[in-house]
Amino acid sequence: MPQLGDAQALQPERQPCSIRVVVTRPEREAKVWADALQARGIDCDILPLIQISALTDTSVLASVWAGVPKHLALMFVSANAVRFFMDGRPPGQPMPTCRAWSTGPGTESALLAAGWPAELIDSPDANSPQFDSEALWHQVAARVDAAVQQGRSKPSVLIVRGADAHGQLAGRDWLAQQMAVAGLEVCQTVAYARQAPPLNRAQRQSIGQALVDGAWWLFSSSEAAQHLLESCPDLPWSQARAFATHPRIAQRLQAAGWGCVQNVPASIDAQAKSIKSWA
Repeated sequence: MPQLGDAQALQPERQPCSIRVVVTRPEREAKVWADALQARGIDCDILPLIQISALTDTSVLASVWAGVPKHLALMFVSANAVRFFMDGRPPGQPMPTCRAWSTGPGTESALLAAGWPAELIDSPDANSPQFDSEALWHQVAARVDAAVQQGRSKPSVLIVRGADAHGQLAGRDWLAQQMAVAGLEVCQTVAYARQAPPLNRAQRQSIGQALVDGAWWLFSSSEAAQHLLESCPDLPWSQARAFATHPRIAQRLQAAGWGCVQNVPASIDAQAKSIKSWA
């Protein structure tokens, strides 16, 4: 799968349809997503706009693992949260027996790959129009209410997420707020770091060329959009076109002056159909 900035990326030998998409997820996820779209006839390049790395200090994870058995559930914000958290499991520490919460199929697949029993995973339906905290909360709210009503002590949920470039918790607090209102004790930990990747000269030139060529950018994260805007503040974004997998992302791009922003479904099959409708 070519990355934006490769010589062949801007001149593909074959275009299955008259549209080209630049996938902006972290590199590992971008390749998987782009391959899936390519298999459905959509020409793709990748430009990872979020860089994922392990924590420099793993002692925090070790201490968090010691408290895992007390939690009602562990909520993972992404597949990377699963992978880095499970990689930090201390030797001899047993697999958790509590429930695992996932916001989408990628995170659910990572949980299954890590050995989490399928019957203990709560995740939005694969055909859900959105894979986000709201969709997850719809799945688990009744179970949470029952646990709060039946428990003698206040149940707790651990949210596993990434840290920003400054080491602070990254991401939305909406789900944490819902859990607190419902009567849960909310704990949070970081399992990996997220930051803006350095863009080399070739990538910057290709970004500008993509605007001229009429490529569509595909965003599944407001953070990725922000990194692109901050890295290339002087580009004429009024010429840019983007697909966004969530209304919040679309609003962020529109506020930044992007010329054309369209919402697309989160699931790959529905997303591919939607993208092709714009070809």
